[in-house]
Amino acid sequence: MRQIALDTETTGINKSDGHRIIEIGCIEMENRRITGKEFHCYINPEREIDEGATRVHGLTYEKLKNEPLFKDIKSDFMNFISGSELIIHNADFDIGFLNYELSLVKSSNVIEDKALVLDTLKMARNMHPGKKNSLDALCNRYEIDRSMRQVHGALIDADLLAKVYLAMTGGQETFELNEAKGHDKEEKIKIQREDSFSLKVIKANSSELDAHENFLSELRDKGECIWNHEAD
Repeated sequence: MRQIALDTETTGINKSDGHRIIEIGCIEMENRRITGKEFHCYINPEREIDEGATRVHGLTYEKLKNEPLFKDIKSDFMNFISGSELIIHNADFDIGFLNYELSLVKSSNVIEDKALVLDTLKMARNMHPGKKNSLDALCNRYEIDRSMRQVHGALIDADLLAKVYLAMTGGQETFELNEAKGHDKEEKIKIQREDSFSLKVIKANSSELDAHENFLSELRDKGECIWNHEAD
């Protein structure tokens, strides 16, 4: 199954105030493995960025004014997510902004036409009621290293989200590409170890039984033969 962990950064909180997407980050997973394929772009929002938002992600309009417009990356982005299941933390926010951007370029599609959507925030609230379920809190809970995350960034957060999702849904032991092969090797060793306990029992034939009895007779001649005692 193809899944994509997705995150966005924006100029502000409310799209109703005309705020726009400035960064999209996607991390691909196939059959619960991070594949190394990703989609990442910065976007010129054609407007200033709220100071509060800049404090979160560190991006300013000055840094983004020469980046492509959303309409310029739309086709590549939609093709990348097509047919996948999107893994998003607080999906209503990101999907709302993405669909808003699509409406501005008069797209005939919304995100839900191209992909399924799974909200890890709702999942986490069901799994951990009454606890903090931000991405930071989940990284701490599942011991996901986030030391590289100095500020919020769409691609960094998508990568963390992919690892959190795999941990939340159980059984993922390794996350890095170069560890995947090692994981397969460990699985083979585990199978070999389990197989080693399935021993074939070979019973002694009549000549071997006679030889054993002769050996016991020799021991009886020398003294007590403990192997000849009947069980209590």
